[in-house]
Amino acid sequence: MANDPIHQFQIHDLTEKFNIGGYDFSFTNSALFMGAIVAVITGFLLLASSKRALVPGKTQSVGELWYEFVHNMVRQVLGPEGKKFFPLVFSLFSFVLVANMLGMFPYFFTVTSHVIVTASLAVFVVALVVVVGLWKHGLGWFKLFVPHGVPLLILPFISLIEIISFLSRPVSLGLRLFGNMLAGHIVLKVFAGFVVTLGALGIGGVLGAIAPLAMAVALTALEFLVAFLQAFVFAILTCVYLNDALHPGH
Repeated sequence: MANDPIHQFQIHDLTEKFNIGGYDFSFTNSALFMGAIVAVITGFLLLASSKRALVPGKTQSVGELWYEFVHNMVRQVLGPEGKKFFPLVFSLFSFVLVANMLGMFPYFFTVTSHVIVTASLAVFVVALVVVVGLWKHGLGWFKLFVPHGVPLLILPFISLIEIISFLSRPVSLGLRLFGNMLAGHIVLKVFAGFVVTLGALGIGGVLGAIAPLAMAVALTALEFLVAFLQAFVFAILTCVYLNDALHPGH
């Protein structure tokens, strides 16, 4: 089990089976870490904004950089009209980022390595795009699927491609995050398993473990980078999709 790269993704019930009216209300490690993610984000932001000094300290500086990074992203992609969506984008970016980072610690659980979590976030984003688009533009929002300047002869085919592309957004958005976190953690665990296995074979094994150990260290650094990039990609694509809701014309 120690070298099983899949074991780290298994969901475990932390309590006895708790049923009410035939529904299972068990508390799992996934639920525990999702609660911990919210607690970490809330606690850090409260701590960062507690003093509000004119000359910020380290914690306040990190909090301000965090805020400004997402704010600039929203402003550049959505423009002034999209500022109302800043809390949503900030929350999504923060949740995915902290979930990815916490998953890098040994014996911790990576929430974003489960497709049900990433797919739920992706479906929520795309559903919100549809609601905002219809609320703001009415049926005119469907112009998103009718590009300007396309000859009438091929317009049905182009519109069909646009519809399929739109419906594939939650799949690509959720699978991208899920796949990157899952694959990266598995590869890292495999190389770490090589180190443990070779190290138990004596001096020759210890020497042979140097190469997989160096690879594990390099992969760890890469995974931290990927953890941030995936949060950024999720947030920036959310902004791009919301921009389609605000400005559906091609």
